[in-house]
This record gives sequence, structure tokens and C-alpha cells, in this order.
Amino acid sequence: MKKLLIGLVLVIAGGIGAWFIWNPAPKAPELAFTTIKGEQLSMESLRGKVVLVKFWATSCVTCIKQMPDTIENYTRFHDRGFETIAVAMNYDPANYVLNYVETRNLPFKVVHDTKGEIAKGFGDVRLTPTAFLIDKQGRIVKRYLGEYDKADFHATLEKALAG
Repeated sequence: MKKLLIGLVLVIAGGIGAWFIWNPAPKAPELAFTTIKGEQLSMESLRGKVVLVKFWATSCVTCIKQMPDTIENYTRFHDRGFETIAVAMNYDPANYVLNYVETRNLPFKVVHDTKGEIAKGFGDVRLTPTAFLIDKQGRIVKRYLGEYDKADFHATLEKALAG
């Protein structure tokens, strides 16, 4: 009975390990969008870079609280191939988004998802802040919802940049 139990545990552990090996991270959706400055971008054009796609709103207290960290991360890692795309939600008034971007002098690309197509493409995002860290091959490495652990984020980002 003991050997059977040990064998069963090994089979289960092996199956879980195989699932992680053969079930790679999901691909980021192939979307194209226009920044508020009129720049055309696509997820394909960002291949080779590590990209943070961050959904936010000017009315979201946590989003605004995290913005200094988002700016700092972009500034610190951009020269190593890190890009940030801040996606303002469709319910956010355009003049609020533009005012926030200009008064804070946001250094990264900002998109206003007026039709909600980007949010739908990323699994119908409705809550902010929601962010996706995407590796150089266009795979979603990690999804962040709400508050996040900064040390964990930096470790995951460093690993993605090294890959």
C-alpha cells in the first residue's frame, strides 16, 4: 500500500511538472492601437522588448497612487528594453486623460481605449489597475491586479529582461 501511495504521488508530481513545461505562458493578443500623441503601435512591433501594458483610469485611486512607481520603473529599465503602455479605460473622459498625461509629463506611451477593444483583447479587463508583463517573445509572463509587491515585480522584470 505504501509503494502504491508513493507511486501515485510521483505520477501526480510528474504530471504537474509536465503541465508547466508543455503549457507555456499565453501569448499577448495581437492588437494595434494609437497613442494619444497619434503614434501607431502594435503588439507585434514591440516584440524583442519587455512590455508592461497597464490599464488605468484617472478616477482610480490605486492607479494614481502607483503612477510614480510606473514612471520610476519605466525610467530605470527603459534603456534595457522595457516599454510601458498605459491604457486609459473607455469610461475615462478624454480631457481628463490628456490633462493627467500632460500635467504629470508621463514619459511612456499612453493610449485611450475609447471603444474598449484593448481591454476586451486582454480578457475583458474591467478592474483597474490591471497590468500585464509581456516578455520579448510576446508571451504574458504575469498579470497584476490592484496593489502589487514591488520586489516581486522587479525580480520578474529582471528575469524577463535577461531572457
